[in-house]
This record gives sequence, structure tokens and C-alpha cells, in this order.
Amino acid sequence: MKTVHATVRQYDARTIRLHWLTAGLVIALWCLGETIDWFPRGTARVFARSVHISLGALLGFVVLVRIWWRTTAGEKLPGVGSDAMQILAKVVHLALYACVLAAVVLGVANVWVRGDNLFNLVKVAAFDPGNKALRHTVEEYHEFAANLLLVLAGLHAVAGLVHQYVFKDGVLARMMPGLERR
Repeated sequence: MKTVHATVRQYDARTIRLHWLTAGLVIALWCLGETIDWFPRGTARVFARSVHISLGALLGFVVLVRIWWRTTAGEKLPGVGSDAMQILAKVVHLALYACVLAAVVLGVANVWVRGDNLFNLVKVAAFDPGNKALRHTVEEYHEFAANLLLVLAGLHAVAGLVHQYVFKDGVLARMMPGLERR
């Protein structure tokens, strides 16, 4: 079993910013998505849904930029731990990207199928206004992708904390400026 220990060397600033921007957007979108129905019908709910849709579009853009940056110019650091741990890390990262993209694409489909009103400025016509089954299905898939994303992101965060405080290998410090290897 090959073990590689991390150095305190960090990812580049753009990679770190894109990572934390993605994390913040995922959390904000999930929280807003869970609470949209708490807003009273009318302008308040239209605004909340519009913010959710706008932030979802921003998340889609940020993830595409992350993928482009990661594949073209971003800092590439060596894996840490056993071969199996490195494979698991790659699988989880790919699953996170897949879930983000799935949630965004399903969010776009949700807007299109349901029809929506963005900030009372732009009206998106419903694809099939009378098809409640399609609307329900797309909403369920969007919700599933978002929930799965949140679970994977939570496991990802826990793994970072385990690396920092149990394995003490400096993995978390690579993505958090100012955090030292313990």
C-alpha cells in the first residue's frame, strides 16, 4: 500500500476562490430551495424563486469555469493517502461535479417545464402547462440531485476535517489559506 503525505503547499488562489464560491452557492441554493414555499404567494415568492434561479445559473457558470480552470491551468497537487483513498477522492470529486451539473440542468428543466416569472421582468412560458405529472417528476429529480449533492458535499467536508485533525496530513490546509498542518 503506497502512502503519500501532503505538503502544506496550497492550491492557487483562483482554485480556492472557485471552490469556496461553489460551496457557498450550493448551501445558499439548498437553503433557499427548502424555504421558497415559506414566502407568501405573490411578489415575495416570485422574488425568492427568482433569486434561486439566478443563483442556480451563477452556480452553473462557476462550475463550468471550475472545470475549465481545473483542466487547463489550475494547480494540480498530488493525491494523499493510500491508492484506494486517492481513488475514492477522485470518485467523490467527480460525483460532486456530476451532482452540481445535474442539479443545475434539472433546475433549468424545472423552470422550463413549470414556467416562471423572473423578478416580474421576464416571463418564461411553461413547456406543457397542463402536464402536472411531468412538472412533478422534474421537480422530484431536481430535489433529489440537490439533496444528493448536499450529502456528498457534507461527506467531502467531513473527510477534509478528518484529514486535518485525525490524519494530520495537511489536506484541508491546501484549500484553506492560513490553516496550518497540525
